Amino acid sequence: MTNRIATAILVALGIATAAQAETPVERGEYLVRGIAGCGNCHTPMGPDGFVMEQELGGRLVEDGEAFTAYAPNITPGGRVAQWSDEELAKAIREGIRPDGSLIGPPMPYSMYRGLGDDDLNAIVAFLRTVPAVDNEVPASTYRIPLPPAYGPPVESVTAPERGVTVAYGGYLAGPVAHCMECHTPMGPQGPLLDTALGQGGFEFHGPWGVSVAANITPHEDGIGAYSDAELKVMITQGVRPGGSPMFPPMPYGMFARMSAEDLDAIVLYLRSLAPLPDAR
Repeated sequence: MTNRIATAILVALGIATAAQAETPVERGEYLVRGIAGCGNCHTPMGPDGFVMEQELGGRLVEDGEAFTAYAPNITPGGRVAQWSDEELAKAIREGIRPDGSLIGPPMPYSMYRGLGDDDLNAIVAFLRTVPAVDNEVPASTYRIPLPPAYGPPVESVTAPERGVTVAYGGYLAGPVAHCMECHTPMGPQGPLLDTALGQGGFEFHGPWGVSVAANITPHEDGIGAYSDAELKVMITQGVRPGGSPMFPPMPYGMFARMSAEDLDAIVLYLRSLAPLPDAR
């Protein structure tokens, strides 16, 4: 009887382990549809929000003085279907198309260059599985000079070990969700990550009006007065402690899909930043 019980326990443990195993496609879906928020730029929008029947099929993202930027169709119905997995991965992480041309902003390449190899490959694997959307957007137009590249070639990146740690929270808030790019003031060469990380102040213009990226450092001008629970509601629901709604372009619905552990790691990381007063 004892042996039978022991065997049953071992079998059950084996089943549990198998159930917890994560395939690259599953990881990619978690990233693309969740914390990475790819659809926030690449999915068309209608009067009632995202047009999910055309998920990741591309749309106009920004039309301003500096550029008119279209996020491309990244489903198997777009041009990326002709690219190899390696070419698509290079385009995502380094902003370089197979023909050598540079992809311009607002793709956050200062962040994406730090994507770990496994997560990058998972994103590519998942994108190959999404329904094809028959839509081609115009080419983006830039009225500012683009650099020859965003840096030297990226050979390999190992992400921090997953867990509720400052290091992993920084990876999620940086290369994966690129929170730190949007919430850091912009200089002539991009976000001032070395001197004003998380200080806020960058303006976003959209149909909702003008949104100003908040200070997300532990300063009293930033998140210093909020509890962890309040921060989590703001990140995943877009609601301030007093009940007032927050505005786009934060992809609150996508962030709501992240795991409790990943959310804890991000909050832990934000608490570790140097406290800075508002940049406004």
